[in-house]
Amino acid sequence: MYPLVTELADAGIPVTVTCRVLKLSRQPYYRWLATPITPGEVVEAYRANALFDAHRDDPEFGHRLLADEARDAGEAMSDRTAWRIASSNGWFSAFGKPKRGKGRQPGPPVHDDLCAVVYEDGRTRHVFAAEAPNELWLTDITEHKTSEGKLYLCAIKDVFSGRIVGYSIDSRMKSRLAVQALENAVAMRGDVAGCVVHSDRGSQFRSRKFRRALTRHHMVGSMGRVGSSGDNAAMESFFALLQKNVLDRRSWTTREQLRIAIVTWIERTYHRRRRQARLGRLTPIEFETIMNTTVALAA
Repeated sequence: MYPLVTELADAGIPVTVTCRVLKLSRQPYYRWLATPITPGEVVEAYRANALFDAHRDDPEFGHRLLADEARDAGEAMSDRTAWRIASSNGWFSAFGKPKRGKGRQPGPPVHDDLCAVVYEDGRTRHVFAAEAPNELWLTDITEHKTSEGKLYLCAIKDVFSGRIVGYSIDSRMKSRLAVQALENAVAMRGDVAGCVVHSDRGSQFRSRKFRRALTRHHMVGSMGRVGSSGDNAAMESFFALLQKNVLDRRSWTTREQLRIAIVTWIERTYHRRRRQARLGRLTPIEFETIMNTTVALAA
């Protein structure tokens, strides 16, 4: 508050009045005025203000994401500096510990695993990479309970930018949940012919309705192994973020409350505020915008 008192005094407001309004003692202020803070302390204070503002807006952000927000606001600092300031002030992420997932019932594959790479020694590794949009999509389903019952989310992620290109939310985990997510993704992206859609062996993705939707849009299906999260790790990582940022943050009374919270987090935070290291510290929306502009200029 002391710099504010000085600024108001320069503007013609008496120190006595300002200290009375702010409930400050004048003697400590004059002692501070006799030995003002160093430039380094001023810089530290502005950095702390920027980190605090970011933490207040998004309590789930860790120190690296807080540092990204502070840098975007004009306060340059390293991730280590952000960690030191945030830790000393107790601005910790609201993340909880991830819960263990439930085992899945095996089902016969209806597609080959197009993301698996087999090495000469017999080891198999999944590679999730794309050189352009609509080359490789990943999809999966997650669930969470509310006081009204469970709510299910089927999301589709474009590997190129990490953007969630389509999703569907329903109170029942039927094949239409996956089909609707796919239709929403196709409606958003336009020309998707030849795109590979990789999933696990859940019954929704093995259903005739889902396979017909793939055929209708000239897309190619791909399936991983049973009970192996590594076969769809990139999609599992998104659901882990969703679990920490939304699902486990509180108890949900109605499905509508949870639905709104999921949609808000995906569209507001994940797409437009959460920077990703593999995208050069850009958000999915920023990355796609830059890449699309580059392609257009090259053409």
